Amino acid sequence: MFQGYNPNPKGKNVDDCTVRAMSKALDQDWETTYWGLAIEGALLKNMPDSKEVWNAYLRRHNFARALAPDDMTVGEFCESHPTGTYLLALSNHVVCLIDGVIYDTWDSSNEVVIFYWKRG
Repeated sequence: MFQGYNPNPKGKNVDDCTVRAMSKALDQDWETTYWGLAIEGALLKNMPDSKEVWNAYLRRHNFARALAPDDMTVGEFCESHPTGTYLLALSNHVVCLIDGVIYDTWDSSNEVVIFYWKRG
């Protein structure tokens, strides 16, 4: 199931999918998530949108990373993971899944999941 979600204060929906998805998964507003990633990036001497930075930020928030089964779509992932909080990494996109509901600015049900983080 898809639920529209865009916490960006200016309603933008380009280039900030990681911040949008993380804000939902962490129950934070957009600014808190953005600044958290910026601080993590400064600590690691890397850009806030780098995978190294968001992996570290998510680990600090009790998320664990795992590979998705080959060719599993977001919709299939939802069906096989009906409970829990997840961040799904797609090709050039990140989406939040909570209790089988996709939270994003668009319905990515047919996109393939590459890897994911689960809140522990």
